[in-house]
Amino acid sequence: MSIEVAGVSKLYGKQKALNKVSFKVEKPEIVGFLGPNGAGKSTMMKILTTYIDANEGLVKVNGFDVTKNAVQVQKSVGYLPEHNPLYLDMYIKEYLAFNASIYKVEKERIDEVILLTGLTNESHKKIGQLSKGYRQRVGLANALLHDPEVLILDEPTTGLDPNQLVDIRNLIKTIGKTKTVFLSTHIMQEVEAMCGRVIIINKGEIVADKKLKDLRDEKEQTVIVEFDYRIEEAFLLKLPKVAKVVNTYDFVYEITFKTSEDMRSYVFDFAHENQLKILQLNQKNASLESLFLELTS
Repeated sequence: MSIEVAGVSKLYGKQKALNKVSFKVEKPEIVGFLGPNGAGKSTMMKILTTYIDANEGLVKVNGFDVTKNAVQVQKSVGYLPEHNPLYLDMYIKEYLAFNASIYKVEKERIDEVILLTGLTNESHKKIGQLSKGYRQRVGLANALLHDPEVLILDEPTTGLDPNQLVDIRNLIKTIGKTKTVFLSTHIMQEVEAMCGRVIIINKGEIVADKKLKDLRDEKEQTVIVEFDYRIEEAFLLKLPKVAKVVNTYDFVYEITFKTSEDMRSYVFDFAHENQLKILQLNQKNASLESLFLELTS
């Protein structure tokens, strides 16, 4: 078991940030830790990384107790906190070499993580010269330096532009094929894009723990499509099994179908037949959004 949390509570004065939280995470698995601001996500992550102690309960990472075996936990965990702490006046390789000396890993590993995180073309720069997306890559490279079995990421995609989002998302999915990735976020689209399972926390308590495939509504799906120009919604209503069409903004439409069949191919064929170009075509997991709102409102 990569992560084991049993009956964990955490108090800040009289305020209970976590209340008897329990869950388990196996390897390899990408788990999204979802919840509104102040729900207890960052507190749980700080406990998992031994940064703070729980008031009660048991926490193990890779079989090591976070209280009794803190050093072993730190050696087996890679952590990217919400506010990525970097030395902006250091060069990328200089910063990674400094941390490699702390972890006592071979210098060859620096080049490996630079390649893995797509930093090769930027590796000659100072960290202060980088965009936020590339600074996140540096944080991930540092978290991966000692080849940890568990990667803990706190809001890894906050503040990134769409292109940076795709890059970081793909990188996390690649890492998750061989390691345990436990990431917190309040952005449901990121969970849908990266995770196989979601844990929802609200007011310090776990209110849902589900595999994403089990959350999908078998009788309904929403397809988001963006064309190269606006069309009448009446045309899209002629697609098979359509329940509703909403023009959300500009040339973007949300089409709701009453079926479990993947309807994106029908939308693609519709565009081709009507000489439309598709700029984006995605499925929206409406049931995850509904569940989140229901459990955290």
